[in-house]
Amino acid sequence: MPDLIVIPARYGSTRLPGKPLLPIAGRTLLERVVTVARAAATKAGACAVVVATDDARIADHAGDLGADVAMTEEALDSGSARAFAAARGRVGPEGLVINLQGDAPFIPPAIVAGLIATLREGKADVATPVYRLDWDRLDRLRAHKQTAPFSGTTCIRDADGRALWFSKAIIPAIRDEAKLRAQGPVSPVWQHLGLYGYRLSALEWFAAAPRSRYEALEGLEQLRFLEGGRTIATVEVDAPSHAMSGIDTPADLALAEQAIMWLGDPFPA
Repeated sequence: MPDLIVIPARYGSTRLPGKPLLPIAGRTLLERVVTVARAAATKAGACAVVVATDDARIADHAGDLGADVAMTEEALDSGSARAFAAARGRVGPEGLVINLQGDAPFIPPAIVAGLIATLREGKADVATPVYRLDWDRLDRLRAHKQTAPFSGTTCIRDADGRALWFSKAIIPAIRDEAKLRAQGPVSPVWQHLGLYGYRLSALEWFAAAPRSRYEALEGLEQLRFLEGGRTIATVEVDAPSHAMSGIDTPADLALAEQAIMWLGDPFPA
């Protein structure tokens, strides 16, 4: 069986109902993400794509796009749980599952394919991308957290790229910051890009495990893996030009269209 890219796509978003069906610069959000997934699957090879949804309207639109669809239970509480539900029967016991959120239209296909390569070549249970913040980006993140403290996730990783922790706080705290700024343009802070690849066995464990203590406190599902002793490999990527991690509000839709106008449309012509 091939590896699998799952696109969880719910209709019932509290802040932006029906968002997979909403247009961004003439293309629906779901169409944009399906296009990313297909390009990534082609790059990786031996990889399929499926849209996981609990809503017939989204399933119908996915079908119009020629995408495979897995109908999943409405009660599932996370994208990872929905990804596992979609992967059962489609991925072999040693297979890989990529959870490409249905509201992330600006993820480069090469990053998705890179997670597949990392898991195929290594032994980690999970792989996820991170990027190093320069001082300007760090300053902007700090300023943004003054009004939106739970936006943006940072990561501590070891010399081999293994994740030690993730937090909605900015970690690590930095002593002698002025000295470090004088030494170069790059800060010691890594920011997480919300995309995951899993071994099916790790995803099965996640779906059966209870919500962990720090996962609940931080609101970060990847902490369930770390608290459960699972290994997460972080994959270094370039800082994204389209800096939006997801589309959650009407204001995000407007920002996405502005980003396309300023930076160009990643959707293939």
